[in-house]
Amino acid sequence: MMNTLRIATCLVAATCLQFSALVARAHDVGEHVQPVFQHELPNVPGKSMIAAVVTYEPGGKSPAHHHAKSAFIFAHVLSGSIRSKVNDGETKVYKTGESFYEEPGSSHSISENASETESASLLAVFVVDSDDKKLTVPDK
Repeated sequence: MMNTLRIATCLVAATCLQFSALVARAHDVGEHVQPVFQHELPNVPGKSMIAAVVTYEPGGKSPAHHHAKSAFIFAHVLSGSIRSKVNDGETKVYKTGESFYEEPGSSHSISENASETESASLLAVFVVDSDDKKLTVPDK
């Protein structure tokens, strides 16, 4: 029983490390990304769904970035307020319970906590080609 538990723990740890590498990116001050889900879509060959919770400390932000060219992203604000600008769209503030999406190939020039005093978090759900290894890439 103890050996089975150790093996299961090692497998979970290895899976988490591999999953973390998928969503890894250059983080700016005050941003934390926690992978929470990954699964190949059985009814859409070659596609996967990947989810991560992004938490921003007060005043925290992500560097300007873009996502894998295949990535369609749905974002749902879990707490606080998130300021976001995608492509040439207007800068918007999304509050707890609100959602937005990014089309494949989008550039995310602003992604940050709208508050200097409270933390904020969002759930980011990616539908992406299963073989895409870098989901988020900082812009130069």
